Amino acid sequence: MNIAIIAPIVSPILEPQRGGSQVFVADLAHGLTGRGHRVHVYAASGSDVPGVEVIDTGIDHEALQATLYRASEDGAAATSAAAERAFAGIYDAVREHPYDVVHNHAFDAPAVTLATAVRVPVAHTLHLPRDAAVADALRQAVRRDRPPTVACVSSFQASEWRQIVPVDAILPPQIPTSSISWSSTPGDGAIYAGRLSPEKGAAEAIEIARAAGIPIDLYGDSYDRAYVRERIDPRRADPNVSVHPGVARAALWDAMAGAAVVLCPARWDEPFGMVAAEAQACGTPVVAFRRGALAEVVVDGVTGLLVAPDDIEAAAHAVMRTPELSRAECRRHAESELDLELSVDAHETLYRQLAGAGLEVALGG
Repeated sequence: MNIAIIAPIVSPILEPQRGGSQVFVADLAHGLTGRGHRVHVYAASGSDVPGVEVIDTGIDHEALQATLYRASEDGAAATSAAAERAFAGIYDAVREHPYDVVHNHAFDAPAVTLATAVRVPVAHTLHLPRDAAVADALRQAVRRDRPPTVACVSSFQASEWRQIVPVDAILPPQIPTSSISWSSTPGDGAIYAGRLSPEKGAAEAIEIARAAGIPIDLYGDSYDRAYVRERIDPRRADPNVSVHPGVARAALWDAMAGAAVVLCPARWDEPFGMVAAEAQACGTPVVAFRRGALAEVVVDGVTGLLVAPDDIEAAAHAVMRTPELSRAECRRHAESELDLELSVDAHETLYRQLAGAGLEVALGG
């Protein structure tokens, strides 16, 4: 099949990646290409996906920073004129190729609205919680004669979005476990990985590690400057707290495999939980707040421990219990339930269904 994948364009797809959806777009495109499909990834300038043809859209991601999703603003991402122009250009380019299916992973309302001009089947994967602008765009799109397919990344997220629009598929952004080395031996300390923003719980991760009496390494870039200045910077002097910028995935996986626990104290309803999945692939148990889809990713009491949201003390006690968990079981769960190949299978199945339906429409059947 000929497949167009539209990536989020607020940052390039380039190591170290700034977002889990960009990571997954690269993995998906690579997996589909490896199965013989012709895949074009439309992404911000500077993107690179080894082994995959990336279409340089000419988009400077810096011009789109106003559209960055911020959970602290009730999920209301700004829709700027720059985003309108960017996606108009992308879909103009898409219409010049004979694709069988177009799959949009971008978060922006214009990415949904402008896709209605594409003459082949379109799917939209929703990577974020409900957003007013995207919801309005989807409501309008699904009323058209050729409605798009709407997918979510977890059952939890689908239950939220189904209150607004029909959800046709669940396509989790699973992980390449065969590329991830793991350790059967527990290491020392805790790891937090993710953007430094309120909803991801970086400050809470520090508090949990401190309460559990273990050191913590945080890996991530500033996403909210005020948050970093107020909640993270004052803790940099603590000898048990090490804050690192984002690193390449292989380096992060090595760090996770060498840790005793990975902390995911999300303060929003996590749509999926890729870091939790990667931690288990590394053989490292997860301690997380029971939020969003994390209960779908972590097997409570087996591959990690889930505690009540915002309960620092309970999370610290859970950290002290993680030596009871089997690192081999963490790895087995990742290989059998969270592997990228399962996601590529699901995408292929959906694309074939959409391509077949699109051919029937083209033939007037």
